[in-house]
Amino acid sequence: MAWDTEGTRRRIRESATAEFAAFGPDGTTMARIAERAGVNKERLYNYFGDKRALFRAVLSDELTHLSETVVLPAGDDFELIGEFAGRTYDYYSEHPELARLLLWEGLADGTIVDEADRTDHYRQKVAAYSEAQRAGIVGSAIDADHLVLLVIGLAAWWFCVPQLARMVTGFAPGDQVEQQRRRSAVVTAAQQMAEVRGDGDPLRGPSRTSAARVSRTSDDE
Repeated sequence: MAWDTEGTRRRIRESATAEFAAFGPDGTTMARIAERAGVNKERLYNYFGDKRALFRAVLSDELTHLSETVVLPAGDDFELIGEFAGRTYDYYSEHPELARLLLWEGLADGTIVDEADRTDHYRQKVAAYSEAQRAGIVGSAIDADHLVLLVIGLAAWWFCVPQLARMVTGFAPGDQVEQQRRRSAVVTAAQQMAEVRGDGDPLRGPSRTSAARVSRTSDDE
């Protein structure tokens, strides 16, 4: 009888994703993942090593899928940055476990999964935003690196603190009308925050240098 190795690995990853999202790397056990996946616990160790290695594999896979599914606009398409934020929101809506995995990573012992590769990925995003600002497609009131993080936050924060979203809005996440309202808010906020060019040029806020100059002047006064 031939083993369905790929099918077994997929079940393990799916089970591990659910367990890690719910309980974090410290609160999850390999025995529970194995039981949920319907495999022998030794199979987990043979395929993935220890629990930390499995957590790294799960989070790395989820982030790779996100980056492949939601592609950053390029060139003049940066005018669609609001819709990019909306698609990011859609992804988190369909995969809310990713938000929880990232929260657990931040609460862990300081070990960041694939830190070098992810840092390079985000720096490329910052460079793309900067280029769009230099081209006059995106406004420069907010520095590019901050803008990258703010757009991510707009899309993801709903799923990081769903209880807060429910208390503020009065609606549960499963309400489809409310889901559309939240997505619309994300799209509009990202578009306005980036001051994306419409019929004319984007608004130009103070640069980092001029802002610092104003701050120094205020301090002197």
